[in-house]
Amino acid sequence: MTRARIGISGWTYAPWRGTFYPKGLPHRKELPYAADRLDSIEINGSFYALQRPTSYRRWAEETPDDFVFAVKGGRYITHILRLRDCREALANFFASGVLTLGPKLGPLLWQLPPTLQYDEESVRAFLRLLPRSTADAAALARDTTLDSDRTDTAGGQDRPLRHAVEVRHASFDVPSFADLARSEGVAIVVADTAGRYPVIRERTADFVYVRLHGDEELYTSGYTAEALERWATELRGRLADGLDVYAYFDNDVKVRSPYDAMALRELLTASGSPSGDPLAG
Repeated sequence: MTRARIGISGWTYAPWRGTFYPKGLPHRKELPYAADRLDSIEINGSFYALQRPTSYRRWAEETPDDFVFAVKGGRYITHILRLRDCREALANFFASGVLTLGPKLGPLLWQLPPTLQYDEESVRAFLRLLPRSTADAAALARDTTLDSDRTDTAGGQDRPLRHAVEVRHASFDVPSFADLARSEGVAIVVADTAGRYPVIRERTADFVYVRLHGDEELYTSGYTAEALERWATELRGRLADGLDVYAYFDNDVKVRSPYDAMALRELLTASGSPSGDPLAG
């Protein structure tokens, strides 16, 4: 059975305090508060720096049993190395505690920089490095160069891993990239970026990953009721096609993303679309 997860990108934002988060709510309780209202959150701190195993374990403990995290891959891999010669960096990423999320580990997101043009050879090499199961990820993580006190590869039962790539250069909007992603079973992110970056709606995996950055102003504008209904209609279609859905709002500047996420989730629930535990990984 297909499932839809609707959430937000990150949860620690000062402007949310006293608006989405009740005034006086301790910062340590912000994740549990958000997780009680949504069923998935994108961890984006992992994009800026390797997180610690203690953080991943705490996040898993602070969320409901049926909660799922998406985890954003490090910008060191995507923006500095630009997907090349990144096996060691991938090993360090997976050794940093990602796998301790266990069954709460959902898809891995790889956001590419807008200056990175499509090069089939390097993209293919990168996609083939990505582990397709937690056991594969743990094996890769054993080659880490991190100190032992910064690593934990325990992930419990072996589970499949899903990967999604968000591209931001128009050169990726070609059939050869879609064919490559499809052959590797990697989802191409459907990204709403107020017209700044390409929108690619090719089906290339058994799930769809949507990022909603704002339809009029990037990271800022909220979504109208009409816009949310349009997205609900599209996501219902993806569910009907047999795809699991992960959708995250990243229009956080004016505290729109949590409210838009809750509204879209309500639209899908009201229409009878399934929500809950997707095929994790």
